Amino acid sequence: MLHAALEKQCKRSTIPVDFTKAFWTPPLTPMRAYETEKDQVEDVLGLGSLVSLTDHDNIDAPTQLRSVAETSQIPLALEWSVPFRGTTFHIGVHNLPSASAQSIVAELNACTRNPVERRISELLAMLDQIPDVLVVFNHPLWNQSCTGKARDAEILNEFLRQTSKFLHAFEFNATRSTKENKRVIQLAERWNRPLVSGGDRHGCEPSGALNLTRSETFSEFVDEIRRGQRSHMLLMPQYAEPAVIRTIRTLLDVIREYPEYPDGSRRWDNRIYHPDAVGGADRPISALWKAPPAYVDRTFACIRILENEAVQRVLRRMFRGGVSSYAPSQVSSEAVS
Repeated sequence: MLHAALEKQCKRSTIPVDFTKAFWTPPLTPMRAYETEKDQVEDVLGLGSLVSLTDHDNIDAPTQLRSVAETSQIPLALEWSVPFRGTTFHIGVHNLPSASAQSIVAELNACTRNPVERRISELLAMLDQIPDVLVVFNHPLWNQSCTGKARDAEILNEFLRQTSKFLHAFEFNATRSTKENKRVIQLAERWNRPLVSGGDRHGCEPSGALNLTRSETFSEFVDEIRRGQRSHMLLMPQYAEPAVIRTIRTLLDVIREYPEYPDGSRRWDNRIYHPDAVGGADRPISALWKAPPAYVDRTFACIRILENEAVQRVLRRMFRGGVSSYAPSQVSSEAVS
């Protein structure tokens, strides 16, 4: 029913609707995202924190945070989108040098727009030559293709054959399933790479996986991974919750209103972007309509019932069989030289 209503609304739109060009941003501002991660480490665990935040293909968030004294040392980092043989892989690039970060990002984005396999390897080799930079293969078993498992495996193996010597670690992604992460562990062992913790923030939940280290600076942590080839991860209690519960919580975070936020980020339709009708510039969909369609508001009202604590308890009982066997626990990873 929702699908039919959406199609009907799209036909009425004066702007051609293209879901492949639409995108959305998480509800947390860069500072709130930083504080969420910092507070989990410092308040819950009683440890010092090193936080690296990434967006897709830009360093806007850490650049913004560096203008504040409290976060002036945060690493310049991004998640680089790498088109490769009909799919797209994502590479976490952490701790770029301040003096050349913008020019490096420009080179990476140029390759994303016009991907050439030889150029991908050249750029990764360039990053590998910078001693303090950490290059991580993010969620390596997830990609954006629909080519089938056999073809996906073939593409992944070829990508790793060309680039693995420039990849310093594989990501154990706390938002992916336990089954997938077990396969990532096996993949990392096969390619002799350590694991590091990570996760895609779509809602307000802090990461379900953290790296434990004695390093006092991010550069020291990079050295521990790159040259020490050692990684020790702590899986937090939220990773043990059923995936269905965590997905529902994220959805509720996404559609919730945040009146305390600045103008332009309070409502869900402030945070979803689509090209406009004139020059194709990305604009929040709140600027493209007078108000959300009534059926969307009604649908969201139904979804918000899931926020009720009694409903949450029922869902936990229904899906308790989905609890991860990994959490809460620790995972060590070490590559053999």
